Amino acid sequence: MKNLTLNYETLIKVTRSLSKSKDPDKIIKMTVESIKSALGIKGCALFLINPKSKELEVAASTGLSKEYLNKGTVSALRSIADSLKDGPVAVYDVSDDPRIQYPEAAKKEGIASILSAPIMVGDDIIGTIRVYTAEKWEFTLDDVNFVQALAQIAGVLIEMSRLYKGQNEYIDVLTTSCESPAL
Repeated sequence: MKNLTLNYETLIKVTRSLSKSKDPDKIIKMTVESIKSALGIKGCALFLINPKSKELEVAASTGLSKEYLNKGTVSALRSIADSLKDGPVAVYDVSDDPRIQYPEAAKKEGIASILSAPIMVGDDIIGTIRVYTAEKWEFTLDDVNFVQALAQIAGVLIEMSRLYKGQNEYIDVLTTSCESPAL
């Protein structure tokens, strides 16, 4: 029950902080740091899907080495792909699960279990949040719901901040063109 209370308190704190930022990079970084801190885990990463290549690209991470993050391209179609279709997926033992794209790299990094939750904007999946533990972890429904809730909130806020940024760039272009002398 204590963990549940911590997650509700963390969820309130994180959503309050996230909603104040209009910078997508800050929102992403704050999300992974908050999840790692709240769950007391090895690491957390937020990946965004490259729509052209269908690869997952690291947008932010915490607790993971550069070597692990640069292990190779992460395919949205191969690496725990079910989480992008069916919702959150928990992998209890990364060394013995065919859904893991780089099991040797995970083992070398000291990763035992992974939870992957999709990040959605409307009906579109834009990425995933991955939670990494150093010991085999039976993720509880509370763990899954907490990560999934933050993934949803992050998705909405990332999209809103991108729209805000685009709107400001459009206003700057209009202002510049209005201030330019007529040709």
